[in-house]
Amino acid sequence: MAFTDAGAGNLALHVGDDAASVMRRRDELDAAAGIAPRRFQYMNQVHGNHVAMVDSAAVAPTADAMVSRTQPLAVMVADCIPMVLVGDTGGAGPVLGVVHAGRPGLASGVIPATVDRMRAAGAGDIRAWLGPSICGQCYEVPAELREDVAAAVPSAWSTTGWGTPALDLPRGAVSQLESLGVPVEYRGPCTLETDGLYSYRRDRLSGRFAGLVWSHE
Repeated sequence: MAFTDAGAGNLALHVGDDAASVMRRRDELDAAAGIAPRRFQYMNQVHGNHVAMVDSAAVAPTADAMVSRTQPLAVMVADCIPMVLVGDTGGAGPVLGVVHAGRPGLASGVIPATVDRMRAAGAGDIRAWLGPSICGQCYEVPAELREDVAAAVPSAWSTTGWGTPALDLPRGAVSQLESLGVPVEYRGPCTLETDGLYSYRRDRLSGRFAGLVWSHE
């Protein structure tokens, strides 16, 4: 698994970038990962909780999570959590998962839905890696929104470094994973505080970087 950064260039087709340049960057990423002739599978992310099962390269599904036993997977973000998951099957090859865990998806259960789908596909000993995302000290939201999300995910309640209502998406994600018995192997830095990473809060014209997971088996 890996996480790209802004230095690698924008990977999204929906942010006004030149499509040919985006596809060239994606080709370069496939080559760098050594997955040819396979390609990373992207999704049409809509801040929901639908989990798509992907068995081979396809048109981007409308979903905020994907699970596969064969296909390299990608999730794009610029403040939301890019989560990758790997589950063991006891010798039959890993089960892979990616999650776009933004505020609506976290609150509506996209993370437990993905873990359930992976376990239904035979995964045990699932582990998670959380890429860079906006932190609980920076993600300012209206008080009413904090109340709504914290009603579903209490651990997401937070306060900014300057004393206003906030949400801590990484902490909320970790709490959900822990309740599911899924250990977290890595947590990335804050996108807003890290100049080398895309952040929609910092720049509404931001590109997108990606969380990636693949297997050579």
